[in-house]
Amino acid sequence: MQRAERLLDMIQSLRRRRRPVTAETLASELDVSVRTVYRDIGALVRQGVPVRGEAGIGYVLDAGFDLPPLMLSPDEIEAVLVGMRWLSERADPVLARAAEDVVSKVAAVLPPHLRPILLDGALFAASYPGDVPADQGDVAAVRAAIRNGRKLSIEYSDESGHATQRMIWPIGMTFYERVRIVIAWCELRQAFRHFRTDRMTGLVALEERYPARRADLFRRWQKEEERAKEEWERCKREGGQMQPCGERGSAQPRMTAPASSLARPEATSASAAG
Repeated sequence: MQRAERLLDMIQSLRRRRRPVTAETLASELDVSVRTVYRDIGALVRQGVPVRGEAGIGYVLDAGFDLPPLMLSPDEIEAVLVGMRWLSERADPVLARAAEDVVSKVAAVLPPHLRPILLDGALFAASYPGDVPADQGDVAAVRAAIRNGRKLSIEYSDESGHATQRMIWPIGMTFYERVRIVIAWCELRQAFRHFRTDRMTGLVALEERYPARRADLFRRWQKEEERAKEEWERCKREGGQMQPCGERGSAQPRMTAPASSLARPEATSASAAG
């Protein structure tokens, strides 16, 4: 590997991470010695690349640093192609159109000899015509609420068709093969819940921000999911009875927590920007 190529790969490796990465990790990824990593880091700093850190702790690339457009490798082009084709089959119409636009924009900047990999690529995402439940609301508005940290007012129907009015704080969305799940704090249940987009009606996107940072809420949700998974595994080992878990839509042990742990999440900021 040429040194210039290695320096670009090192920048890309740093860009992928939010936390400091050690020289040993970089050396393993780039197949060079730790001493070479130290020399390359020094070279990047001298060239004005904002790398911070020190030996033994790790290195991080300051936010906001960008590179001129880079040439994509055939593998990277195919990654874009498969990802965009997958989205075009499973996303809401607005996001599906955006995926098609991404392919067009990438194709426009690719050199002629690489363009066929994207435009005539033979890698596909399976489609399920007629087998995907139709969304009842504007999923693009849900995604916008997630980005902007806004509350949503919805009417949600469970598996039996029983509907309840909810005020939720959406913090994420998971794309499954046939359905999309919104991860949110539910003011009615005073807990995190999962909502299928095809069961959400009467959706109203509010201007009101929820009083917590989305990143903080997401970390709390992840911890609760990890605890629930551990409890589920323990229950299975002990032969416990599985019960449906509310809006989660999956069979997991029903968790009973002290009232204090189900209180409203701590408001760490007036802004919910993640």
